Amino acid sequence: MTFCIDRTRLALLIALIVLFLSSCHHGSTSSKRYPFTGRVVSIDAQSQSALIDGDNIPGFMDAMAMSYTIKPEATLGQLVPGDSISAEVVVQSEAKAGSPNYWLENVKVTAHGKNPKPEPAATQRIPAPGDEVPDFHLTNQSGRHISLRQYRGKTLLVTFIYTRCPFADFCPRMSSNFAEIYKQLGADPALAARTRLLTISFDPEHDTPKVLRDYAFSVAHTHDPALFNRWEFAAPSTADLPTIAAFFGLVVQPDGGLITHNLSTSVIGPDGKILRWYHGGDWLVSDLIKDAASASRAPGLSKAPGL
Repeated sequence: MTFCIDRTRLALLIALIVLFLSSCHHGSTSSKRYPFTGRVVSIDAQSQSALIDGDNIPGFMDAMAMSYTIKPEATLGQLVPGDSISAEVVVQSEAKAGSPNYWLENVKVTAHGKNPKPEPAATQRIPAPGDEVPDFHLTNQSGRHISLRQYRGKTLLVTFIYTRCPFADFCPRMSSNFAEIYKQLGADPALAARTRLLTISFDPEHDTPKVLRDYAFSVAHTHDPALFNRWEFAAPSTADLPTIAAFFGLVVQPDGGLITHNLSTSVIGPDGKILRWYHGGDWLVSDLIKDAASASRAPGLSKAPGL
């Protein structure tokens, strides 16, 4: 009888352990790993990241140059521009606030570039307040040709994305933030009337008007074409992309014209000049709402009609 009681207790204990482990696993943040190969374009020691021209990852993402956090940090010091590498992309389904949801691990140099010593980085243009924005031409989600001059008289919020971006804290985050800005502006009709949003794709070959239109409806959670009265999605021609990228502080691949996945968001005043420029994705929705409100209150605004 004692033997039977011990077996029963043991079985119950095992069941509880299995249940506990299952619960812990269910509550943890899941992650996926993908084999990765690419070439180092530049190093950013301050952010512990590297800009890498990555090869196609079947079933996950197309070939694209993007910025990756490198783990462990000591590995970054072993990389120089021009190196070919192999690694694993680790992607978490959820990430803590302020932490990336993807990074590279197990980074190995498979071949050194022709110039093993780092070359001085090309000077990157930083948009400054007061810079007049050129009249760049784009094609919007409806296939209509537009230009930035058409927004004169309105405050224009501009950000850059590509629709195939798989990383939650890059393009999807910018689009989600703009969707929230669009929503909040809707609660302030006066400010909404004076503000426009523009999302520009740096992948014009893939992001056709139809792709941009479908993407817009997806990120804005609506199929109402009235969305485009205040928020447009557009792409430049492949030929114009490098000029637009250079003006707004984006970095272009020197061999092939691929735009890198750094982030750039600008506030353009009603006079067509840069009011504020944000590098990266650390800005808040409230920052741009405040900028838009400030721009609309500025004295001597142009009365030119906007879109």
